[in-house]
Amino acid sequence: MELEHYQKIALYGFLGATLFGAIANRTHFCTMGAVSDWINMGSLTRLRIWFLAMAVALVSAQSLQLLGLVDLHQSIYLNTNFTWLGYILGGLIFGIGMTIGSGCGQRTLIRVGSGNLKSLVLLLVLGLTAYMTLRGILALLRLEINGPTTTDLELLDYTSQGMPEFLSHWVGIDPTVAGVLLTILIAGGALLFALNDQRLWSNFDNLLASIGIGLIIGGAWYVTGVLGYDDFDPVPVEGVSFISPAGNTISYLMNYTGVTINFGIAVVLGTIFGSFVYSIVTGTFRIESFNDRSDLVKHLWGGVMMGFGGVMSLGCTIGQGITGMSTLALGSLLALISIIAGCAFTLKFQYYLFDEKGWLHALKSTMKDLIPARR
Repeated sequence: MELEHYQKIALYGFLGATLFGAIANRTHFCTMGAVSDWINMGSLTRLRIWFLAMAVALVSAQSLQLLGLVDLHQSIYLNTNFTWLGYILGGLIFGIGMTIGSGCGQRTLIRVGSGNLKSLVLLLVLGLTAYMTLRGILALLRLEINGPTTTDLELLDYTSQGMPEFLSHWVGIDPTVAGVLLTILIAGGALLFALNDQRLWSNFDNLLASIGIGLIIGGAWYVTGVLGYDDFDPVPVEGVSFISPAGNTISYLMNYTGVTINFGIAVVLGTIFGSFVYSIVTGTFRIESFNDRSDLVKHLWGGVMMGFGGVMSLGCTIGQGITGMSTLALGSLLALISIIAGCAFTLKFQYYLFDEKGWLHALKSTMKDLIPARR
């Protein structure tokens, strides 16, 4: 049977995501875990791994752009509707939600594939909330927040929200040159930060996680931007993201006969499948359920916040933090900073709650830790 063009692209996405799922399962790649290690233990190793993955994806995407193979301006990340409050507020909500739910969108899929029923419930709630925020009743709230706070950059003579274009306007250099300079600066800085730890470059799994995942995300741009190009049946240019696609996946599974698969849906399914295959082959597949009612409630709230916040900010730690950052979009930078801030705040807050001195004490202690005192 001959596959349609969009089906071929979805198949490529599924195969790449299968590899992604297996690598992430093997290496325990997790953004929330990286931030947790940093905040709670002072360890930067997993954060360095994440930064190296971002650097690899950034160089890959910008190389494709520079060679004229992919037009990243066709992606959602570089549009001229700069929803600054959505990036910040959505990122904060997502960061809080992923901490409450014990993992970001990507980590949730990995755990579903390895038998974690808690993550399955979280994924269902996340996906439903994301879909409601995209096209359902929560879309009204999203539009009420984003509508009045959206800046149309075209009115300011910008053709995108790419950081190279802002630099070009401010400094007066060619946007292409600005893009190369920013790529060298950001990727080079991330590389130096990442490799300043022997535990990263001397450990195979750490290199596999950072380089492998970075290349897979860069490869997604090639698949949708190059292989996906067709005069008569084009597919959207997109990278790897998990929040909106999770909602679309649930809709696809419920309305299979009336809808068609796309790259994002295939990536969600492939990530789960890759994690499942790896856990079966290695004998690590385990059914894990909720410890108590409180555990269930936390995962439900985490799913709601991740679904809503992820759509508001146009992505998660992978969708904005790595894929979006690979386009050098200013909105991705705002979303990433907000996600990390929301995660860091919640980790500290949860830590101080163990003192059993109440929420107010925990809040004051958290703010004292995270906001430097004036001298």
